[in-house]
Amino acid sequence: MAKTREIRRRIRSVENTRQITRTMEMVATSKLRRSTERVHAARPYAESLGEVIGRLVDPKLRERYALLRRPESIRRAAVVLLTANRGLAGAFNSNLIREAIQLMERLERDEVEVDLHLIGKKGIDYFRYRDIPMASERTDITDRPTAEDAASIVDPLIEAFEAGEVDAVYVVYAQFRSALSTPPAVNKILPVEPPKAESEEESEVGTEYILSPSGDEILDRLLPLYVRNSVYRSLVETAAAEQGARRTAMKNATDNAGEMLDLLRRSYNRARQAQITQEIAEIVGGAAALE
Repeated sequence: MAKTREIRRRIRSVENTRQITRTMEMVATSKLRRSTERVHAARPYAESLGEVIGRLVDPKLRERYALLRRPESIRRAAVVLLTANRGLAGAFNSNLIREAIQLMERLERDEVEVDLHLIGKKGIDYFRYRDIPMASERTDITDRPTAEDAASIVDPLIEAFEAGEVDAVYVVYAQFRSALSTPPAVNKILPVEPPKAESEEESEVGTEYILSPSGDEILDRLLPLYVRNSVYRSLVETAAAEQGARRTAMKNATDNAGEMLDLLRRSYNRARQAQITQEIAEIVGGAAALE
């Protein structure tokens, strides 16, 4: 009797857990759809902006624009790690943290001093627990990042780069390929590396533009915008990847709970059948003893 009660208690517990994971899966599915729309909306603008930058930038301009200038050697670099504020997303956060650690190790092997900037509670908790110093930390970026969020993250780094306080800036984020494929990636946003034209013909076409205002004025405005947009795109892709990873993790948890319920119910039925058989045997034995 005690065994059947214990199995019934476990069945109720697993049923409650499955209900929670199923609800979280549905919520993540809804958020994933909206996040995917933001990713698809951000990509064409980013590609067009990169195309314009690539056509305007000439190697001779590198010394005139601080964001294009390449230092002779990288002595200090900033690493911006984007993680989620919440867990229950499988290996999503741990993969991003691992990618950031590998990047930091590569930089440190080259004798580069690293400033770590963390966005997201999970990354902050990891490095804080291990007493790894952080240059900055933020948990106020939601799963609906805005262009203002991106600007608030990268503008201080742009100022530090222009002042020569850092020689390179990297962003570690989750690249959103599909709901099932969200690998971690590293994007070097400073100094700016303009996208190359796909062919020589395309690069030549860029010299035929009539620019108003001048190309210099356009670059003065577009280069910071390009850097901010790179961070914004990383934010929206990471947000979509988080929801995709959470949906997958919750679906797997729901399926596993269903399999566990099947096993528990079979165990309960066997235990209940054995109990009934024992009771029948006791009744039969008692009746035989009375005869």
